[in-house]
Amino acid sequence: MKNEIVHFIVNGRPYEVIITPNITLSELLREQLDLTGTKSACGIGECGSCTVLVDGHPTLSCSTLAIAVRDKDILTIEGLSNREALHPLQQAFIETGAIQCGFCTPGMIMSAKALLDKQPDPSTEAIKEALGSNLCRCTGYVKIIDAVTSAAAFMRKGEK
Repeated sequence: MKNEIVHFIVNGRPYEVIITPNITLSELLREQLDLTGTKSACGIGECGSCTVLVDGHPTLSCSTLAIAVRDKDILTIEGLSNREALHPLQQAFIETGAIQCGFCTPGMIMSAKALLDKQPDPSTEAIKEALGSNLCRCTGYVKIIDAVTSAAAFMRKGEK
């Protein structure tokens, strides 16, 4: 397979990377860019732990070829917080106890961010639908929904 030079913007930073056409976005992020917050669990796009945002859309990075998202803007869990504070979603997941083993958390948070970017005041049903591609084996989802609801309220209050 012929290597290609591709460009990405990951967490606001431009990258130029040499890749083989068959490398997944998850492999690129974890192995070449050392962004290990994106988890790799099922490898077939079934669990959502590898969810990142590509141009603002939730994307399963384990089943997306890196070459298919060249020249795109990619946001990972590492890109949410700044050096001073966690993103409100990250903080809400901690405060509500929505993190247990933590393996699904990055994907859940990224899916929730995409939702809140479009719907600042989502219903419980909208939250459930947005998180429908993310599997959690520990929490039973109640605390996760509470976290998204709490973060949404906090973020709306901050906009006023």
